[in-house]
Amino acid sequence: MSQNAFSLAGRTAVITGGLTGLGLAMTECMIAAGAKVVAVSSNSGEKFQEKFEEFGEKLAYYQFDVTDTDHAQELADKIIKEQGPVHFLCNNAGNHCKKPIEDMSVEDFTSVLNVHLVGAFALTKAFVPYMKQQRQGSIIFIASMTSFIGQPYVTGYATAKAGYLGMVHTLASELGNDGIRVNAIAPGWIDTFMFRQATDKDPQRKAKIFGRIPMNKVGDPKDIGWAAVYLCSDAAAYVSGICLPVDGGALIGF
Repeated sequence: MSQNAFSLAGRTAVITGGLTGLGLAMTECMIAAGAKVVAVSSNSGEKFQEKFEEFGEKLAYYQFDVTDTDHAQELADKIIKEQGPVHFLCNNAGNHCKKPIEDMSVEDFTSVLNVHLVGAFALTKAFVPYMKQQRQGSIIFIASMTSFIGQPYVTGYATAKAGYLGMVHTLASELGNDGIRVNAIAPGWIDTFMFRQATDKDPQRKAKIFGRIPMNKVGDPKDIGWAAVYLCSDAAAYVSGICLPVDGGALIGF
């Protein structure tokens, strides 16, 4: 195996939600591994000026709402025209709705599916023909613990994240002969602002979480970033159709 099997030099990644949260960690790690990153976000680029200055020409930005599926192909065409070949697509953009089922409206439910499943499908569909032409590509979906285990009050989110597994399995089977690999990452509990906000004032919930993590700690956002680098790199050239938990052992913890 080449000593540079983990390098992404000379390649370009499109990351939805790529300038906040876990998406930002993926952007930082991929740039560190040598890639150019095209970050896609529904937010205005003005709030990310510091990151543009930090990464310079290694980072490009497109403002786009992934639920605008009628224009997904237009976005993909524009990115290819302006940035050149795209080798990796990370479907990371997401939203959330935490309500008991009695309070979760159909609109609440479908709004989560539209971002995670429908939006990711449309963007993947738009980039696949280009990846087929170059006979090379790695597509990643950011799944979740809720892809595997039950958590109350997140019916829409859990349905979407479980749906990623079906998409990964099907697309890996469908596209493998075209040189395209399709995988997912299931982050465990990661040390983010949202995690701290949810647990700092809820010691019982925090104890329950730590009680099922054999490593007895939460992850760093860059643990997800480096997992994405691995799955996109030549080091994972024979890895397709899997969902990689990055969770400190939480899925098997007791």
